[in-house]
Amino acid sequence: MAENPLFAPSSLPYELPPFEEIHEDHFLPAFERGMAEQLAEVDAITSNAEAPTFDNTIAALERSGRTLDRTATVFYSLSASHATDGIREIEKRISPELAKHSDAIRLNRALWARVKQVSTEDAEEAWLLEKYREDFVRAGADLSEDEQARLKELNEEQSKLSTEFSQNLLAALTGSALVITDAKELDGFDEATIESLRKDGEYVLPLLNFTNQPALAQLTDRDVRRRLYTLSVERAPENFELAVRLATLRAERAALLGFPTHAAYKVADQTAKTVEAVEAMLGQLVGPAVRNAHKEAEALSEQAGFAIEPWDWSFYSEKVRQARYDFDAAAMRPYFELDRVFRDGVFYAATRLYGVTFTERPELKGYHEDVRFFEVRDEDGGELGLFGLDPYARPTKRGGAWMNNLVDQSYLFGTKPVVLNNLNVTKPASGPTLLTYDEVNTAFHEFGHALHGLFSAVRFPRVSGTRVPRDFVEYPSQVNEMWVTWPEVLANYAKHHETGEPMPAELVAKMKAAEQFNQGFMTVEYLASTLLDWAWHKLTPGQSVEDAEAFETAALQAAQIDVPLVRPRYRTNYFQHVFSGGYSAGYYSYIWSEVLDAESVEWFKENGGLKRENGDHFRRELLSLGGSLDALTAFRNFRGREPSIQPLLERRGLL
Repeated sequence: MAENPLFAPSSLPYELPPFEEIHEDHFLPAFERGMAEQLAEVDAITSNAEAPTFDNTIAALERSGRTLDRTATVFYSLSASHATDGIREIEKRISPELAKHSDAIRLNRALWARVKQVSTEDAEEAWLLEKYREDFVRAGADLSEDEQARLKELNEEQSKLSTEFSQNLLAALTGSALVITDAKELDGFDEATIESLRKDGEYVLPLLNFTNQPALAQLTDRDVRRRLYTLSVERAPENFELAVRLATLRAERAALLGFPTHAAYKVADQTAKTVEAVEAMLGQLVGPAVRNAHKEAEALSEQAGFAIEPWDWSFYSEKVRQARYDFDAAAMRPYFELDRVFRDGVFYAATRLYGVTFTERPELKGYHEDVRFFEVRDEDGGELGLFGLDPYARPTKRGGAWMNNLVDQSYLFGTKPVVLNNLNVTKPASGPTLLTYDEVNTAFHEFGHALHGLFSAVRFPRVSGTRVPRDFVEYPSQVNEMWVTWPEVLANYAKHHETGEPMPAELVAKMKAAEQFNQGFMTVEYLASTLLDWAWHKLTPGQSVEDAEAFETAALQAAQIDVPLVRPRYRTNYFQHVFSGGYSAGYYSYIWSEVLDAESVEWFKENGGLKRENGDHFRRELLSLGGSLDALTAFRNFRGREPSIQPLLERRGLL
């Protein structure tokens, strides 16, 4: 193990992890060494005879745990993107150990005593100091010995259950797949799509992460749609029990820490601050969204000639869209070829707005052959970082799309960012990869997160890049979606994959005319999940749930968002965001961030759109700061005023 590549920083450009050298048997020794090293470093801090200072306490904590950070970063990238059986077994074993390790630091009374004595006049240091103090208090540093002992038990059990929940879902993506033996049942798909689903003489349609499977918009056979939808909403039933247990444990932990509910605990250090603020915002959206959804349902049933069911919504929604706007979303796919979308769309917009350039580095390898890396440089040629792209779905990859850092930017360590975008596009058996409009939008969205990481310019890793409040982190990525249909950008990338002809102007016009179509459905689908998350995490200690599905139904009814034709985007049993993804009592973040996003899009439009001075302003006042400044202060510095919900209501057609 002396040659374990995780024991030392990588020698590759930008300290990119040497994936070709890393094997599964390297992880446990690296985790063990990393935890031991960090505990020794913490012991050195608490044993220091000198008076506590920012450098010998807070900065020393920032410098600690390098081997552990390096190992965990690589490991959890793999567990999300390429989780082999071996990785899954290691995750089960190491997750509770990491929870114990975190508690050993945050509940260290000698360390906490030193942190409380530190003072500094430097503004950035003072902000980080406040973050550390907040971290310690929220971790239970002020609890009694008995309370801390119980807290450790709660944290360890939650870690185990979250891992189990996630692994059940990964197995369900393929285990609950729809298997078709007769290709005629796949009518509505093009030949390339049908061929991509063929496996051993059958056709296997795996589930994607959410309720409303994209295939439902295309499949003409109503019974096939019903079967696919049913598999989707009933997947991983064993997770209902895990969700109940997790919500119960979280309620008990919140009470230990002095909060009435887990929701109150989670929002206290977010930009929302209070449960009441979140509920006030959601309350403005539920009524208009439900009314719009009911109107849309009437139009769909009229189009179908019968009372539709949930599995019919997407199919007849496309029919109504075509009838009302003469717009067929499928007609756009030939103009959205993956490489061109990134090269001439995503990258092009970033170059025009921020002056950055992208050069592929094919000699740099990832953990899978599909992963590609691009070097990013500033306008003056200075090195900025690396951007990685992993576009395709596979059985070892969890559903959805996300961004994560492989290396954090930090002046303290002299490291530049290495960021990775994961998508879940179906890989064609042959030929070009053609994207749907939604997949293009997702590509721009996730790249907005990447820019947040790439433009980070801070001293300390604790506040680097996207390490901002959960209800703020989606904001920059949502802003980046505005360039998808910006005329200059769209014209540059939306070209037919065979002829190179630009997307016809009339198709673009129809697309824009249809932008607010189906917004009632999409808003209700999202809000239903948000309010379901909220209901689970407003449980009080001792409150029992006997039937998770009955609880789910009652919660939606109580929130006045129980629309039978529009199930939550994520039901309890596959709500990975909140039961294993860090978004517990935080799924509201997307709509909370969209308030800021809608305001910012208005600012860009008012100031001329795709201009360097606009990009420079957004980068300087917001993207580069990471979490080194209060998030809403950064927004006000950028926008010049407090946010209003009005632009969001207008955008979603909810007025």
